[in-house]
Amino acid sequence: MNREETPLAAVAEGTRAESTLAEPNRRGQVLARLAQGYGQALHRFFERRVTVKADVPDLVQDVYLRLSRMQDPAGIEKPEHFLFVTAANVLKDSARRAAVRETRLHDELRDDLVLPSSDISADRVLESKEAAVRLQAVLLELPDRSRDVFVLRVMEGLKMADVARALGISTRAAEKHQARALAHVAAAFRDWRHR
Repeated sequence: MNREETPLAAVAEGTRAESTLAEPNRRGQVLARLAQGYGQALHRFFERRVTVKADVPDLVQDVYLRLSRMQDPAGIEKPEHFLFVTAANVLKDSARRAAVRETRLHDELRDDLVLPSSDISADRVLESKEAAVRLQAVLLELPDRSRDVFVLRVMEGLKMADVARALGISTRAAEKHQARALAHVAAAFRDWRHR
């Protein structure tokens, strides 16, 4: 599929074509086109990341709210990239707010409380937590583009062509970034396991 056939290109073309319209009308049409073009993708983005599925429409709405506060949404060069970076920021802000609310709602754990045990050993849980922390540290060592490709491909499950399109690079370049990231992560975990 060439660039002219992608939904991203259609949105960008639509925003440029509307430049002759009156400012408020043009602005509303640009926002409506972006909402229509990326609504389902934003829903899927949030559904994969939140435990309370009822929060998804509110999170998507927060993305649109931030977009609507922009002076010129038609000037966004890479709407897909902008929307998903904004979605990630909305998710982070939501998690911060939830963490603050939850700390006030919890009671202290009583010493006499008996909880059912799990089949998973404490060592295994600790090892998994350490691995997650290590993965995060290893990913932060990567160049931004390689990290973005790795996260979108491996953790989000996007197809390589979709990753490339979202980042505005060729599929071959995305594959090279993916290979670099996988090699780095594998080497880091090989060293970590043999410590």
